[in-house]
Amino acid sequence: MPAILVGSFMMNLVFVMKTPEHRCKLPQLDNDTYEITSEYQRHLINITIPESDDETIEYDRCHYYVYPFGESPSRQNATKITCTEWVYDKSVITQSFASEMHLVCQDTLLTSHAQMIFYFGVLVGDLLFGILADTFGRKKSLYLAIIILIGSAFGVCWSSSYITFVILEFIIGAANHGAFMICCVLGLEMVGPSKRNWAGIVIHMFFAVGLVYLAGMGYFLRNWQHVGLAIAAPCVLFLCYWWIIPESPRWLLSMGRHEEAVTILKKVALTNKANIPEKLLQIQDEPDPHGNLWHLFSSKVLFVRTMIIFLNWAVVSLMYYGVTMNVGNMGGDFYLNFFLLALIEFPAYSICIYLVDKIGRKKLHCGCMLLGGFACASTIFTVSFGGKSLEPLTLALAIIGKLGASGAFCVIYVFSAELYPTVVRNAGMGASSCIARIGGMLAPYVAKSGELVDGKFGKALPLVIFGAASVFAGLMCLLLPETLNQRLPETIEDGNRFGRGNNYNDSTTIVEKYTLQKEKQLVSSESL
Repeated sequence: MPAILVGSFMMNLVFVMKTPEHRCKLPQLDNDTYEITSEYQRHLINITIPESDDETIEYDRCHYYVYPFGESPSRQNATKITCTEWVYDKSVITQSFASEMHLVCQDTLLTSHAQMIFYFGVLVGDLLFGILADTFGRKKSLYLAIIILIGSAFGVCWSSSYITFVILEFIIGAANHGAFMICCVLGLEMVGPSKRNWAGIVIHMFFAVGLVYLAGMGYFLRNWQHVGLAIAAPCVLFLCYWWIIPESPRWLLSMGRHEEAVTILKKVALTNKANIPEKLLQIQDEPDPHGNLWHLFSSKVLFVRTMIIFLNWAVVSLMYYGVTMNVGNMGGDFYLNFFLLALIEFPAYSICIYLVDKIGRKKLHCGCMLLGGFACASTIFTVSFGGKSLEPLTLALAIIGKLGASGAFCVIYVFSAELYPTVVRNAGMGASSCIARIGGMLAPYVAKSGELVDGKFGKALPLVIFGAASVFAGLMCLLLPETLNQRLPETIEDGNRFGRGNNYNDSTTIVEKYTLQKEKQLVSSESL
C-alpha cells in the first residue's frame, strides 16, 4: 500500500508545477481572463499583446505594448514592456502552484528548481533512513518516515510562499522515498531467495498504481491543493501499520536478537499454515565478511563495471521521470497522456518478470534501454515534420520510451545487485540509488528545455536527449557480464574474475571456504 502513494508523491509535481498557457494581463481590463469573452477583449488583445516569435505559441507570454497617451495605437509608436501580472488558461488545470505564484517568464526555472529540490530530498532520505533502518530497525524507521510524511504532505497544501513550499517538498521527498526503500527491504527480507525477484518487481507495480491514481485525481480535481490533499489523506491509514507490520527477522538476527526473530518466524509460519523444522530455528553464527565502497574502484575491471552501472542507474532515472515530466509538451490531452504513460508500466513489469530468467539480465536490460532510447529519439521526426497531425504517433513513441525505461528500471535492480560482490553489495546498491537520484534531479531541467527552446525542435528536444542518453547507456552495458545462472561474486577477488573465465565456475562459496579453513585449522591443532 505505501508504494501506491509513493508513486503519487514522486510524480505529483508534474501537476503541481504545470504551467498553463498564459499571457500578460491586459492593464485596461480589470477582470481580464485568458479565455476571450467579448469582441472588445479581443480588440484589446490584438493591440496590446505581441505575437509570439515561437510558431507553436499564440501569444507572447512575457510582454505587452503601451502607447503614448492621446495617440492612436500603432506598432510604430508602441513600447514593449515586461509584464508583472498574467492570466492563465484554466481548461486543463484550474490552478497549479506555478500559476498561483506566477512562476513564469524570468521565474520559469523555479519550477524545475522545486522538482530538483524534491529529488534531492529523495537522495537525502535514502541515505538517512537507510542508516536509521540499519541502526534502529525497519519497523521504527518506517513508522517515523510515515509520521514525517503525513505532517509535511498536509502542510505543503497550505504553502503561502515558494520557500516554504520547496522546504516541505524536500521533506516529503526524503520521508516518502525513505519509506519506500524500507518497504522494499522489508519485502525482500521476508521472503526466500526464489521469491526475491517477484518481491522486488511486484512492488513497482503498486508504484504504477499510484501513478494511475494521481492521473484520476488530477483529472477530476484540477487544483493542486485538492490533489495534494487527495494524496496525503490516505497516508493516515498507515499509522495502523505499527500493529500490523513485524520487524524484519533478518535485521533482528544481525543485531543478535535471536529469540525475537524466532518468535516472528513462528508467527509467519502459523499464518501461512507451514511447519518450520526445529533445526532451522537453531541459529548458527556464520562468517560476516565486510568490504568498503572504495573496493569497487580498487581495480580496472571493477572500476569500469561500477561506472557503467552508475551510468545506467542515472540514465534510467533521468529517462523514467523525465518522459513523464515532459507530458505537457506532447500535445493532445494532458491527463490522457499521463494516464497512458502510467498504464504502460504494467506490461513493462510483466514482460520483465517473464523474460528476466529466460534471456538474461544483460540482454533484457540492454534491449529495454535501446527500445526506449530509439523510440524517444525518433520523436524529432514526428514533431519536426508532422506537427499536430502526428501528435498521436509522437505520444505512441513516448509511451514506448516509457515502456523501455520502466523495464530497464526494473531489471537494473536485479542486474546490479548480482554484479556487485557480496562483501560490498549493500554499499554498491546504496551508491547506485544515490546516483539514480542525480538523474532524477536533472530530469526536470531537461524536460523544461522544451519550453526554453522555441519552435518545433524545442518540443522534441527533451525526448531526443532522453533517447540519446538511453541508447548510449544501453550500449555501454554490453561490456558487463551476464549473471543469469552464474555463481555470483562474493569477494573482491571474485568480482575481478567474474565473467572473465579464469575457472570462475568453481562452486565453492565463501561460507564453504570458511568451513574448510576451520576444518584445516582443527586438523592442524589435533595433529599438534
